[in-house]
Amino acid sequence: MIFGYMRVSTVEQNLDRQEEALLNAGAEKVFFEKITGTKKDRPQLNKLLEQLRTGDTVIITDLTRLSRSTKDLIELVTLFKEKGVHLKSLKESWLDTTTPQGTLMFTMFSGLAQFERDLISERTKEGLEIAKKKGKQIGRKAVDYSQIEYAMYLIDNEKMNIKEASEKIGVSRMTLHRYLKKRDGK
Repeated sequence: MIFGYMRVSTVEQNLDRQEEALLNAGAEKVFFEKITGTKKDRPQLNKLLEQLRTGDTVIITDLTRLSRSTKDLIELVTLFKEKGVHLKSLKESWLDTTTPQGTLMFTMFSGLAQFERDLISERTKEGLEIAKKKGKQIGRKAVDYSQIEYAMYLIDNEKMNIKEASEKIGVSRMTLHRYLKKRDGK
């Protein structure tokens, strides 16, 4: 099936131009929304993603309609590849994975994305090593168990709720929850 996806950033903007272009390009079903492209959670895009099957094609008028951030775009392109879904941009004619040239560009795009992720990981590891050598604390500091015991006392005897007790002793509610579950054998 050939799906179209169109988006504008504000309610005042019009989708007519995009819709006409997508229908002329063969879109059988079009998803649209009026929401900023920087939002990761876009309801119509999520519906489109749920309906995609191997061999389907998603047509967009241009890449900015699909995403405003490179990171999000790379994630979507990778997801399409994993699902066996083709992507075609009407404005960026080089991005058409229904053709061998488009598939090559898509593969190069994915390779660059992986390269970027690997570089970030490498820099992060190097930074952690340098920080360790300088004696800096890596990760969270261990919780003083006497604080946890005091929080449990406040909850059990002073009838404080978890939120109040965690704020009083200066640990997160989730940390306190974990210790309470352990104590209660859950």
